Amino acid sequence: MPTQHFDLQSLNEMTSRYRAQLINSLSGFKSANLIGTCNAQGQTNLAIFSSIFHLGASPALVGFIMRPDSVSRHTLENIKLTGQYTINQVSEDFWRKAHQTSARYDGDESEFEHVGLTPEFIDDVTAPFVKESRIKYALTVKEITPIKLNNTLLVIGEITHIICESSAIKSDGYIDIESANTVAISGLDSYHSTTRLSRISYAKPHKEALDIPLHGPIE
Repeated sequence: MPTQHFDLQSLNEMTSRYRAQLINSLSGFKSANLIGTCNAQGQTNLAIFSSIFHLGASPALVGFIMRPDSVSRHTLENIKLTGQYTINQVSEDFWRKAHQTSARYDGDESEFEHVGLTPEFIDDVTAPFVKESRIKYALTVKEITPIKLNNTLLVIGEITHIICESSAIKSDGYIDIESANTVAISGLDSYHSTTRLSRISYAKPHKEALDIPLHGPIE
């Protein structure tokens, strides 16, 4: 099958938009999540992110990458101000609405209202959840680390609350995100549904990993 080879020079000579699409596609499927925040006046904000990743389970840490703040970043501003935010998985039910949150609305406008999603609050979390999301969690910011290479920021938060459909949580703690119709993103703007191949047991030397039934683990 014919292939293309891009060296560093050709990468540098690409138009910025073409290069962004190419490089963003290389890392494969990414999670689609909406981050919910509030400012000091209670104005809600909602933005889609595909750069969210697991950092550790004890403590329960999640990170995401924030692009350079050369323009106003309401999500970052609100996290710095309040210290709290929510992460809400995007499902097939509302992925088009989720994508629309990437539009540059003004700071005094709520993406919830403009795209037709519903803010939801619990007592000790000032940031809004997305009511329509089936798997969501609240975080308290712990660290914001500048990445000097490209002026992005690594934002690390500790999970304080998890709200998840009971049917999606299996007996061993595994969350079956596919049962919640969670979607994935590739590149900058391509959305995908998923089909599970299998769950398989912990890999050990000289022993074939076995399929794990969805109702529980294999010993």
